[in-house]
Amino acid sequence: MEKSEKKKNPKRFGWFRRLFFGAQNEMNVFEEEQVQSPIRTIIKHFLHNKLAMTALVVFLLIFLFVMIGPLFFPLDLGYSDNSQSNIAPGKNMMSVPSALEKDIVQLSASARFGVGIDSEGTVYTWGKTKMSRTRNVAKIPTAVKNAKIIRVAAGVDHVVAMDDRGDFYVWGSTMNGQDVMPNSLGKLKAEDVKQLEAGNQISAVVTHDGYLYMWGNMLNVDAKVKEEFQGRIDKVALTSFGYISLLNDGNVAFTGMKSSSISTIPEAIASGGNVVDIAAGDSSCAALLKDGSIVVWGNTMHGEQQIPQQTDGKFVKIQGGKYHYTALTDTGKLYCWGDDSFGQASVPSGLAKETTAAFYTDYYQNYAVTESGELYKWGLKGYILGTDGLGRDVLTRLINGGRMTMTVGAVAVIISTIIGVLLGSLAGYFGGKVDTVIMRVAEIVGGLPFLPFAMIMSAVVGSLMSESQRIYLIMVILGVLSWTSICRLVRAQIFSARESEYVTAAKAMGVRERKILFRHILPNVISIVVVSATLDFATSMLTESSLSYLGFGVSPPQPTWGNMLKGANNSIVIQQYWWQWVFTALIFGICTICINTIGDGLRDAIDPKSRER
Repeated sequence: MEKSEKKKNPKRFGWFRRLFFGAQNEMNVFEEEQVQSPIRTIIKHFLHNKLAMTALVVFLLIFLFVMIGPLFFPLDLGYSDNSQSNIAPGKNMMSVPSALEKDIVQLSASARFGVGIDSEGTVYTWGKTKMSRTRNVAKIPTAVKNAKIIRVAAGVDHVVAMDDRGDFYVWGSTMNGQDVMPNSLGKLKAEDVKQLEAGNQISAVVTHDGYLYMWGNMLNVDAKVKEEFQGRIDKVALTSFGYISLLNDGNVAFTGMKSSSISTIPEAIASGGNVVDIAAGDSSCAALLKDGSIVVWGNTMHGEQQIPQQTDGKFVKIQGGKYHYTALTDTGKLYCWGDDSFGQASVPSGLAKETTAAFYTDYYQNYAVTESGELYKWGLKGYILGTDGLGRDVLTRLINGGRMTMTVGAVAVIISTIIGVLLGSLAGYFGGKVDTVIMRVAEIVGGLPFLPFAMIMSAVVGSLMSESQRIYLIMVILGVLSWTSICRLVRAQIFSARESEYVTAAKAMGVRERKILFRHILPNVISIVVVSATLDFATSMLTESSLSYLGFGVSPPQPTWGNMLKGANNSIVIQQYWWQWVFTALIFGICTICINTIGDGLRDAIDPKSRER
């Protein structure tokens, strides 16, 4: 009676089990248990192996991570940005201190950190402030802490500040003369200074009487001033390697010495005296005219010239980031345009409803303070796994590199499995001369020193191919050189299976040899092939990564887990920039261990006696 009640009332959550494995009612002693197929038995045994199932789940998560991830983290093979090189993991590049957030007098953004001052003249820093092992802009000098700072500017790797007495301070990286200030600055008073700027290892000061003083790395940046413009300069805008000036007559002039993409000033702003503001990006510049129109020139490959046409009011102020611009209208509305890779050109929806009182734009960050005192931040906040030496996102390369490594390994395994199963089947079934010839070939291929031979083939043949063809070549090389083990395994299994009664019966019935081999014998040994192919998958991934690490596999900038580890094979990277190799090594190690564990689980499920050995 109790058993019949149990049959009518299945256990809680039994629908989940029935959905995937079918209904299995409890049988009484008079019922005959149905014979399960070998595959069903293998699956049942595998599912009861907790270690193998854990490994399978972890591997599937990694597989989905690297296969679906590129849809959300697209890879630009040509991307590099020295201003973002070797940034540590974290999303704190725009984490303004709470003590400053409600009392902002000035903010200045850099490529990886920010600096600001409050009404008391206190300096605050945030973001990735560590430039090297010994240089950190967060280590504010004691003299700065004791002074009342009224102006501050953040450069790529340094900070320059001025106090209420007209004294200037520089800290951070000073290896390229960032702290070697002109003697003339010592004669200035605080009220003489109209603008303080910092850029790519240089700093600039503009005075109210129209003089411009610049210092820093003069070899890297065109930071010299033509003498005829001194006394006429009202404002400067710094690019990565030069600058432009707004003169006090309302015209824009190139006051540097070296010709560049910004040195040819458009006629509309070079004369007429209609310019009220200027801004600069990496290698482009913008000028704002009295009527609210904007002129952009220089290297504008990132959409810098796509100026919004439908605006609420006319533009009255403009600032520039590395590849984007931000402008404020007379109604207090902000508009951004240009490159939006990090969301730096997408104004928050909440800010669109507010009236902006002040805004600060540079590199990939934007800060805006509303009339109510609320601070809005948008743009690059950091990198989850940091960046490499060329400023490339490690997470993006890890995902795309994993897809390439798994693809190469999978294709190589498919090639080696097809060759090995085909030749092993022929050798095991027909024997005799066929077996002798195939095994001698297998011994020759197996006797080749694998890595050196693959390196030679890749170096000789790969040099004549494009990058995509080289990737296909590596897949073929790995597949052609690694079929011998599975060939011997299949041959041994078929040697045993061909003496079975069902094979003898098939021969007696006149069944063709090809049908006996591939339809009757091979399906009975395919489970062994699956186990071997699973284990070979991890081996192929390791081999591809070894070749890439040695420089004979997939070449950069196309990432694989192997060549990502190659980029971290020096002591400085290992000690100071650990994130460039730890995450890659970790996910690669977990992936290969999981694959081998899955292979062991399949072997145990197929051959339960193996667990007793």
